[in-house]
Amino acid sequence: MTTTGAIPVPGTTLVIGATGTTGSRTAAQLTAAGHPVRAASRKGTPVPGAEPVAFDWYDPDTHHTALDGVDRVYVIPPVSDPDPAAVVLPFLRRARAVGVRRAVLLSASSIPEGGPAVGLVHQALPGIFDEWAVLRPSWFMQNFTGGHMHAVGIRTDGTLLTATGHGRVGFVDAADIAAVAVRALTDVQPPNRDLVLTGPEALSHDDIATVITEVTGRPVVHRPLSYEEMRDRLAALMPQEFAAMLAGMDRAIAEGAEDRVTDSIQRVIGRPARTFRAVAERELGYGT
Repeated sequence: MTTTGAIPVPGTTLVIGATGTTGSRTAAQLTAAGHPVRAASRKGTPVPGAEPVAFDWYDPDTHHTALDGVDRVYVIPPVSDPDPAAVVLPFLRRARAVGVRRAVLLSASSIPEGGPAVGLVHQALPGIFDEWAVLRPSWFMQNFTGGHMHAVGIRTDGTLLTATGHGRVGFVDAADIAAVAVRALTDVQPPNRDLVLTGPEALSHDDIATVITEVTGRPVVHRPLSYEEMRDRLAALMPQEFAAMLAGMDRAIAEGAEDRVTDSIQRVIGRPARTFRAVAERELGYGT
């Protein structure tokens, strides 16, 4: 994909998860650029400038209405399903059968093609669509500014709890992910590849705490936990299997699995990825 030739293509884009972190931003950027959007969410929640539609991965009856008249789709798989391919792949095949030409799948930097969970959807996508892309972002910067448990802990008692140790992550702005998604959905030439998306620097959670402290003026500290402590803490909030998976992802960070940065965002949208400090200033504000 190049940074030129982002010519609007006629047709409606179905944005699945249009009220979520990347879906809402993708829908907003598409509508701002004049592209028709059908905004899919479980309750069909209204989204400014878009046509709302109720959509449930586990209710195929909702799929027909969501797909009617669209020719491209932004796919956010069900995140807590250990086997998303079981519901996502039949949907994608149905989408192709009714005329959808292009699909952009949201995956993760930690999951390669053919890997577990959404990695199997990634692997199958080129066999279903001639026009496609897989976005593999690193961890979201909005985990520290929105409704994620990290952000809640920061706001509640100024504490950030992880099992990441001193491991570093190329945290990425969800708005930058959305900007790449818009290009992948609307450029005349489809990417037909996967794109690993990161911010411009790899930061530890200690670094994150320092930046938030400096931006907000409120002390924030990172308190490292062991894998077992993190797993048990999460298990009080969610199923044991999912808690173990999330704690395992923290452990992988501690071992260096996410200590990398790419220039994919700049190559696609023509400007550098935003820094965490810039996002913290935008979303948390000085002195708040």
